[in-house]
Amino acid sequence: MVSFQTINPATGAFVKEFPVQSDEEVFAALDTADRLYREDWKFRPVAERARIVARAAEILREKRDEYVEYLTLEMGKVTRSGYFEVDLTADILDYYAEHGEKLLAEQELPDEPGAKLVTEPIGVLLAIEPWNFPYYQVARVAASQLVAGNVVLIKHAESVPQSALAFARLFEEAGAPEGAYTNLFCSIEQIGKLIDDFRVRGVTLTGSERAGASVGERAGRNLKKAVLELGGSDPALILRGAPLDHAAEEIVRGRTYNSGQGCVNIKRVIVVGTQRGEQLLAKLQERFAKITVGDPRDEDTEVGPLSSERALDGVLRQIQQAKDAGGRIVQGGSRIDRPGYYLEPTIITGITEDNPLFHEEVFGPVLSFYVVDCEEEAIRLANATRFGLGSYVFDADVEHAQQVATRIEAGMVYINSCFADSPNVPFGGVKNSGFGRELAELGIGEFLNRKTVKVAQ
Repeated sequence: MVSFQTINPATGAFVKEFPVQSDEEVFAALDTADRLYREDWKFRPVAERARIVARAAEILREKRDEYVEYLTLEMGKVTRSGYFEVDLTADILDYYAEHGEKLLAEQELPDEPGAKLVTEPIGVLLAIEPWNFPYYQVARVAASQLVAGNVVLIKHAESVPQSALAFARLFEEAGAPEGAYTNLFCSIEQIGKLIDDFRVRGVTLTGSERAGASVGERAGRNLKKAVLELGGSDPALILRGAPLDHAAEEIVRGRTYNSGQGCVNIKRVIVVGTQRGEQLLAKLQERFAKITVGDPRDEDTEVGPLSSERALDGVLRQIQQAKDAGGRIVQGGSRIDRPGYYLEPTIITGITEDNPLFHEEVFGPVLSFYVVDCEEEAIRLANATRFGLGSYVFDADVEHAQQVATRIEAGMVYINSCFADSPNVPFGGVKNSGFGRELAELGIGEFLNRKTVKVAQ
């Protein structure tokens, strides 16, 4: 890796680059973070740390337009989706600022007289973050852990350096001391050295299976806690009682949001019943054909470019491999002939279990469509993946949908909606989608020492 670069996905134009830091710069940052943690940050009252995080939320809302612009420039996010990300990020900051003291309060052990649990931070945390949600993903770690009394080193994706710097500025302007939140432009090799350093006490990563396996292995060798949020091949089960018009609208939104570049985007639709499958496919083809793909800054645009030429080439390769293995492209499937990294919203049917697409995650607006004869087969197909992040069940009978949800191997199941992210709802998966949770009470608890204190009776 030579540098961190901004390349505008809407045009393919190079904008700006930032050099990778030297080992001396990276470990000087670790020195500063560790010293701040040991001598200052962990001793501050929770309320004081929370005020800084709350001020960061306030500044983010004041500068919405500026922060959205970085998202659109660097990863091609449609502007209105950028505003949604900025607002959700501010909500996460506010959530932990408001609830931190309660979440970190001592707990009496009622069945053990004289015993209590005291919550304490553990030190410097290293977070390795992706490009698809440059603020939201970081806030899921930084908001909770700064309030908890930990300090964080953030290594962001190489393609969003200006977004990374903007988020670091946010905490600086909010009054965070040097070392509380540190952005690093560092290499994979330097990440390994940081994980090896004893002062780094926990590691969290959102990314690919390959990256998660590498980071998890290295953290394990160093006996360090790791949280991994990896890929997903998220199924949407359309049961016999599901209203098809509503399901179609949610599927379109759930597959194409963020240009299809999300871990919990709907990836696979599984319809129970041949006739209903034909009806839903026709509705989806009609809606996909009408999606406006274009400049993310245009008000009419629904789907922007993919994040990079490499990302687009990868998705096109997956589409071709699926077609070569017998899959049928019923909508889209091609690159759009214009500058930038644009793909037609795509639907593929006829995917058998020996088709590569059956086993892969597609990070783009590509929908796999399956029809099965019965609910049991729908559940089997939903679980026939190494992933287990998000999933979706559509049915008019909500109680029945909840029963089906208990049988799906996933960290999250959404009923009758494409997703509903909230600071109050834990986020995370099972199987090869990783382990650990972010957001809500579970998220702040991942990197805490729950210390037992017991007085002799």
